[in-house]
Amino acid sequence: MNRFLVISGPNLNLLGTRKVSIYKESTLEEIHSRLRSKAEELGVAVDCEQYNSEGDIIDRMQQVPGNYAGVILNAGALAHYSYSLRSAIGTMLVPCVEVFISNVHAREEFRHTSVIADVCVGTIAGFGANSYVLALEALVYLVGR
Repeated sequence: MNRFLVISGPNLNLLGTRKVSIYKESTLEEIHSRLRSKAEELGVAVDCEQYNSEGDIIDRMQQVPGNYAGVILNAGALAHYSYSLRSAIGTMLVPCVEVFISNVHAREEFRHTSVIADVCVGTIAGFGANSYVLALEALVYLVGR
């Protein structure tokens, strides 16, 4: 059975209370619960984690090879400027799906560019909390159970 790592970046622990007009009312724990249910349905496993520190995310990404078949990453604002995160993704040797809850292209100009997008196998954005579930389905489709 394949295992996937789900990492949510800075400030995503505040979901449900932060900019509800953009990110809706789902909490990160609710998203994680939905992912675990979907993983069980798909016959895979997920480990869901959240970090507010760029260095902690990079440290965790370095532990991925040999332990996970793929990664779902909502890097938050780090997606727009973190070249060190980009490098960590590029050296993992497993597929990574970039996730955004909101449609970043309908928001501020600086959100339109992701420096990690081209080292990810794909980007899913704009489907709210379901973006994470869609990313899991995509990874299972790509690498199997």
